[in-house]
Amino acid sequence: MAAPRIIAVCNTKGGTGKTTVALQLAIARARQGKKVWFVDGDRQQTGALALSLRLEQKGKKEVPFATYSDGKSLQFNVRKLSDQFDTVIIDVGGFDATTMRAAMMLCDLLLIPFQPRSFDSWALPKMHTLLEEVQSMRGEFPAYALLNSADPNSVDNKEAEEALQDYPTMKFLNCPLGRRKAFATSSGYGLGVDELKTRDPKAVKEVKDLVKAVFGDEEEEANAKEQ
Repeated sequence: MAAPRIIAVCNTKGGTGKTTVALQLAIARARQGKKVWFVDGDRQQTGALALSLRLEQKGKKEVPFATYSDGKSLQFNVRKLSDQFDTVIIDVGGFDATTMRAAMMLCDLLLIPFQPRSFDSWALPKMHTLLEEVQSMRGEFPAYALLNSADPNSVDNKEAEEALQDYPTMKFLNCPLGRRKAFATSSGYGLGVDELKTRDPKAVKEVKDLVKAVFGDEEEEANAKEQ
């Protein structure tokens, strides 16, 4: 099976670390030698800011990015320009906005980051309902929930997987990103966790596992080319 080309990262709930996940995927993919485009549909534009800071880092692989504040312009431009890239990562805000719906209509695969505390009585039903609406218009497509800022050695993964059993529109992706300083530090400067001067081996492995799960065995980070 070919690796998915357009990846959307979203959740109707804010504060789940969507931009961190989107940035780490985009940077890791770019360092594998792929042509990557980061599309920022979040009104805060944190991802675009981080990648603009990346341009100031000497010797780092550039990740082109664009910002779109409404679903119509996002959908039009992604359809028009996505063929120029191997991978398109779309980061959209933590609310049911037009950009989120546009990204969900376009994507080959949807990633839904959750923090452990987000598995509550309302976050999952909202996302499930939105997915049902979108799938009724475009057909089924793969959507995976994953834990972000997970506590090491906790029961978060098991509880998350159990919570998702009631929502067939989403599957659980067992590739958690832990609550680690390396993610905040690296993402804030538009860097991958393995580009920090002092690496956190656990954070590096978590991103490597996520990249492999999303893009397949052929995309192992061991083959990455740092430019």
